[in-house]
Amino acid sequence: MLEKSLAKLLKLGFRHFEFFINTFSELEPSYVKSLAHMLQEYHATVKSVHPFTSGYESLLLFSGYERRFEDTLEFYKHYFEAADLLGAKLLVLHGQRIEKQGDMPEEGYFEHYHRLLETGRAFGISTAQENVDKFRSSEPNFLRRMRAYLHNDCAFVLDVKQSVRAGHSPFETCTAMGERLVHVHINDNKPGKTCLLPGCGEMDYARLMQQLAEQNFSGDCIIEVYRGNFDDPAELLQAKQVMEHFQRQFHKLTAINPVFAGKPFNMI
Repeated sequence: MLEKSLAKLLKLGFRHFEFFINTFSELEPSYVKSLAHMLQEYHATVKSVHPFTSGYESLLLFSGYERRFEDTLEFYKHYFEAADLLGAKLLVLHGQRIEKQGDMPEEGYFEHYHRLLETGRAFGISTAQENVDKFRSSEPNFLRRMRAYLHNDCAFVLDVKQSVRAGHSPFETCTAMGERLVHVHINDNKPGKTCLLPGCGEMDYARLMQQLAEQNFSGDCIIEVYRGNFDDPAELLQAKQVMEHFQRQFHKLTAINPVFAGKPFNMI
């Protein structure tokens, strides 16, 4: 349960979160307000929300059936309302699976994304396209074309593991997102393992911090792994310490070099 996991992580010392909304009842204002109260007790923040309908966005948002798209825009207002109550500023979008791309041309995809972006903005929420394996967004060139078509009126989430799974360098994906990168899902990897806790693989975080600084990154980095990627909650604290080290490196880069205009970001 979301509230039980949140309580454990708050007690461990985590203060910045992305919430994965798991079902319809977790969008009810009374439930969302109870989560917000838990956060307030620890002076904690939610940076982003992730819809449980992500796996259906090919059908709901990008199928070309316009009535369903309009209905989905109305439904996604519940996510935006929940995000606003929590104090979050981002909704994470998966988008359309590659196998479904014949249902809609790229221009249509970009236009539908922008409609969702504009809908969220009415609530103070930005919709950020995540790179996801087996989705159109897994391709760096797709992200470049998206930026160009929308004249940079877009936002992106970089997920390290999803780049690796798609066979792309996370640094290439990061470059494709440019200064429209607003959020990062941090994890580690090594040959044969695409999703590990930070510090358990071979990811070059020093290089990533350098690149984020050069791209004027001013968003947040959130550790994102799955329950099967750790056995003991103490492992999460170790990963937190690893990333706090690199957060300090990022701060030094942006403080020393005035060319790097990105403000310090929150980690975890």
